[in-house]
Amino acid sequence: MDLILWRHAEAAVARAGQDDLERALTPKGERQAARMAEWLNQRLAQSTRVLVSPAVRTQQTAQALGRPYRTVPALAPCADVEDLLQAARWPDASEPVLIVGHQPTLGRVAALLLAGTDQAWSVKKGAVWWLRQRERDHGNPVVLQAVQSVDCL
Repeated sequence: MDLILWRHAEAAVARAGQDDLERALTPKGERQAARMAEWLNQRLAQSTRVLVSPAVRTQQTAQALGRPYRTVPALAPCADVEDLLQAARWPDASEPVLIVGHQPTLGRVAALLLAGTDQAWSVKKGAVWWLRQRERDHGNPVVLQAVQSVDCL
């Protein structure tokens, strides 16, 4: 199973009294989302399930893909790692899953799956971490397939 973690692109700073879920992408963030969406669309299988946080900034990031997606309330900011893995049906899903979400959850998921520990790894805004579950005789069955920063596109 492939699990692709995509952190939302650059978002505006919250205004006084604004709900965090209402923060939208900046013009720079819109460009970042479009560039990463182009990179992803060249690599994602057609069968990829796209799951997105209900936050406006993640919704806008996912819309850049031009693919159908499902909003999952359990992926909201400060989501629990186990809730994210359950939504993705990790590691048993038959299709690749792309999660558009937030820090620190995405970094914690990567740390848990790759290193077996709950650590605060950093995933840059707009970046993708592509993890793959595979059968192995020994060692960790999760491999890091790719890390792509939007700054390198």
